[in-house]
Amino acid sequence: MRVKITADSTCDLPVDIIEKYNIGIAPLYIIMGEKKYKDGFEIGANDIFEYVDSGKGITGTDAINISEYTDYFSQWKKECDAIIHISLSTHFSACHQSAKIAAEGFENVFVVDSFNLSTGSGHIVLNAAIMAESGMEPEDIVRSLIELIPKVEASFVIGDLKLLHLGGKCSGLQVFGSNILKLNHCIDVKDGKMSVEKKFRGAFDKIASKYVEDRLSGRDDIDLSRVFITYPPTMSKEFVDMVAAKVRSLQNFEEVICCNAGCVVSNHCGSVCFGILFLRK
Repeated sequence: MRVKITADSTCDLPVDIIEKYNIGIAPLYIIMGEKKYKDGFEIGANDIFEYVDSGKGITGTDAINISEYTDYFSQWKKECDAIIHISLSTHFSACHQSAKIAAEGFENVFVVDSFNLSTGSGHIVLNAAIMAESGMEPEDIVRSLIELIPKVEASFVIGDLKLLHLGGKCSGLQVFGSNILKLNHCIDVKDGKMSVEKKFRGAFDKIASKYVEDRLSGRDDIDLSRVFITYPPTMSKEFVDMVAAKVRSLQNFEEVICCNAGCVVSNHCGSVCFGILFLRK
C-alpha cells in the first residue's frame, strides 16, 4: 500500500529531510498588513523580523481551513492509497479540527494530533515517514505514533519577548522586568500546551549552555537516535555550533540535526531563541 505522510508546515523539518522522504507540507499563513502568505513557501522568518523592526506593524498567523485541507488531501489521493497527516497541536490552532473534518470525506485519510509544534512535531512526522517507507500499514503507523507522541520532549529558551508582547502573549511589564533582570524564559511543551517552566538569568549566549545542561545532563531516559536543535535564521553559525558541541558533550546522539524554525514559530518566539527537542525512551 502506498502511504503518503503529510504535515502542517509548523513541523519545521529541514528541506533535505522533506525531500528524502517525500513528505507533503500543508502551509499555514502569516498575515502581514492586508495580505496572507504561505509559511515557508511565500515568506521566511527574516521577512517577519524585518517587517516588525521597520515599525510597519505586527504580523499574525492563520490556520488552514477545511476547504483547503480537502483540496490538499484530494491532490495526494491521486497518487497514494492512504494519507497520514500530522497536525500542529489542537491547543495551538484550529488546524487539527479542520483537517479531521476534511478527512471525513475520504477513505484512508488519517489525521494525528502531534500535541506539539516545531520539530517536536517534526519527530513524529519523520518517524511516520520512516515507518511508511518500511512498508508498514497505515493503521499500524497511526498506533505507533500515538504511543510515541507522549515521549517527545520539546522546549525553547527565549531571549527576547518583543514578539510575544506585540502579539498580546505577555505584558509590557513582563518585558521590562525581563530586560532589566536579563531573564530568559524556558518554554516547555507538555500535553500539547506551552508553559514557562524556568527562567535563566544572564546574557543569552552565556545561559545557552546552562539550558542545554538542564535538559540533558545526567539523564539515562533519553532516546539517543536523534535530537533537533531548532532556531530562527538570525542566530549565528558560531552560536549554533557552540550549542551543538555542548549537546554532543552531554549525550551521544546518533544524529544532531540543526535546523531553522519556520515562520509561524518564529512569529511568536522571536529572533533570539533556540530549542532542543528529542524523544524519551
